[in-house]
Amino acid sequence: MGLGILTGSMVGRKRGALPTPILASTARTYLSELTVEAEIDSPTYDRTLFPHWITISGSCDTRETVLKRDGTSVVTDSDCSVTSGHWVSPYDNVATNLASDLDIDHLVPLKEAWVSGARLWTTAQRQAFANDLTRPQLVAVTDNLNQAKDPSEWMPPLTSFHCTYARAWVQVKHFYDLSVDSAEKSALSSILNGC
Repeated sequence: MGLGILTGSMVGRKRGALPTPILASTARTYLSELTVEAEIDSPTYDRTLFPHWITISGSCDTRETVLKRDGTSVVTDSDCSVTSGHWVSPYDNVATNLASDLDIDHLVPLKEAWVSGARLWTTAQRQAFANDLTRPQLVAVTDNLNQAKDPSEWMPPLTSFHCTYARAWVQVKHFYDLSVDSAEKSALSSILNGC
């Protein structure tokens, strides 16, 4: 994960946005290709098995990189810590000028990945997933919205973001060859059919 990956992920995108997810038609196709199976939490999920917030460039880690990408007028100090900026959470349209009000959300949560197949991965594969800046996997959001979630149980409060969220979820699951459970697939199908 070097600067080349970061730079490539920024091409063709406006500043202040996660990488554009696949089209709804592509998401529907990808969803049909995912393995449907019950989630398995054995061995038990442990967040430390997903090394995250690795150095991306210079002294900037993944969190700081996403804060700079998703914000406007972002200023950092010599250690790459964000000192000021402006962000609007795509999950709820809440604006803030404080980076401390934001969490960097794994759109497909680490535990969801674990129970959908990442438990079988190497540590290097889990690290790549947890720090993926290329796919629409990491996004700066209002901190109280960053929680364990699944489209069958939770969707962002901002209804206009549902289609983007579902498209991104399927894209990430498909790229990493993760499974979906039947309730998750049904919820995603319903959302994507309305896109």
